[in-house]
Amino acid sequence: MSTEQLNGAEYLRHIIKAPVYEVAHVTPLQAMARLSERLGNHIQIKREDRQPVHSFKLRGAYNMVSSLSAEQQAAGVITASAGNHAQGMALSGKKLNILTTIVMPKTTPDIKVSAVRSFGGNVVLHGNNFDEAKAEAERLAQQHNYTFVPPFDHPLVIAGQGTIGLELLQQNSHLDYIFVPVGGGGLAAGIAVLIKQLMPEIKVIAVEPEDSSCLKAALDAGEPVTLEQVSLFAEGVAVKRIGNETFRLCQEYLDGHISVSSDEICASVKDIFEDTRAIAEPSGAVALAGLKKFAAQHQLADKNLATILSGANTNFHGLRYVSERCELGEKREGLLAVTIPEQPGAFFNFCEVIGGRAVTEFNYRYSDDQLANIFVGVRLMGGQEELAGIITDLQAAGYPVQDLSDDEMAKLHVRYMIGGKPSKPLQERLYSFEFPEYPGALLKFLTTLGTHWNISLFNYRNHGADYGRVLCGIELNEDDLSRFSSHLSELGYHYHDETDNPSYRFFLSK
Repeated sequence: MSTEQLNGAEYLRHIIKAPVYEVAHVTPLQAMARLSERLGNHIQIKREDRQPVHSFKLRGAYNMVSSLSAEQQAAGVITASAGNHAQGMALSGKKLNILTTIVMPKTTPDIKVSAVRSFGGNVVLHGNNFDEAKAEAERLAQQHNYTFVPPFDHPLVIAGQGTIGLELLQQNSHLDYIFVPVGGGGLAAGIAVLIKQLMPEIKVIAVEPEDSSCLKAALDAGEPVTLEQVSLFAEGVAVKRIGNETFRLCQEYLDGHISVSSDEICASVKDIFEDTRAIAEPSGAVALAGLKKFAAQHQLADKNLATILSGANTNFHGLRYVSERCELGEKREGLLAVTIPEQPGAFFNFCEVIGGRAVTEFNYRYSDDQLANIFVGVRLMGGQEELAGIITDLQAAGYPVQDLSDDEMAKLHVRYMIGGKPSKPLQERLYSFEFPEYPGALLKFLTTLGTHWNISLFNYRNHGADYGRVLCGIELNEDDLSRFSSHLSELGYHYHDETDNPSYRFFLSK
């Protein structure tokens, strides 16, 4: 097949004749009864987690690999992936008896490496990130004459993913909206081009995480652009640059776009579990998060809405983070920093103002004779309006209060560090880092920074992902900032200056 641009009719033909069912299944379109009742719409979820590799990626991988010439198949295929495309490739190679090599970063969790090997893939561990793994895959492809199979930006891969759109129409021809997650864009492009050829009245809406929005960046610029950094929480859609062909199709055929937060994704993981008992990976719940947000923004009612559960290859320990954050994503919990008098009965008086509401969290440590700073979580039944009412009540009772519900640093680190104020004022700056999870990452951090500066605060959090979150305080004079910044650049870890963060000022600084 030529890699020249295809028109919609040509894509339709390739989707219809795609041989994906030699290895993939027609997956159920399952009703979400509880969520439908709650949102006042008819919501169904496409269960791509039911594929043999627990992800839709098998469709595109098999469609391309099976279409290669006998000579190409005999030479073998290769790709770079740390996730679902790797497993789809491995199973495709096993089905077709083709040597399949998958280059994975050395940081890839063992559970994913083992899964690829169990499907017959030859795993090569190389580099500390996807870009380094991809460069090695391309080098090996040249050296051994392997065919490189991209994870999304190829017409055959796009056509394979587009078979999901065909199934959706066969399973429910009365759909009003389809919500599709976007990483590199293969799934969204395939479904959109299919739907617009057959039933253009159905709206196809793309959904991305707010901090991994490569499609939105491309739409704003009019062409694919490379993001400086993407969040790895929903790693299945954590792509810095959308494909050229996938962007062309998305730009032409999509009807809309919406971005969602990590907390909203966590809430949707919970929704999926409560309605289906399936445990989605974060990227697998992205589209449902977009459906909920879009339906609220556009006041949709009594509409037929479909979404894609795109994958369920999650690390079990990652569910800790999801469990902590899902209530915040649903606006069912508020986090507040409140100052109360340091005197007997003050906590009782505070609880009287809170009233009969359930306190989900309360953190406090004595540090001052006059005032106490407390970190409190409150269960909400009435969403943001109720939270605003609580804040008003507290202020009326004379309590200074700060809403931390949208403060990422407070939710990720500070809530576990309450009471950690230094005994004396420090010339301290605060930084958050994403640490790669491989041996020596911390040693590299300390070696690069050297022994020039004192570390005054350190908190590490990992939720089973292939990266960890670190909050670090450094004693710095103004004269040291430039030299320290150059060391951070040399380190190469993603970081952010958090010195002015209100929760840090409230609970951790003198």
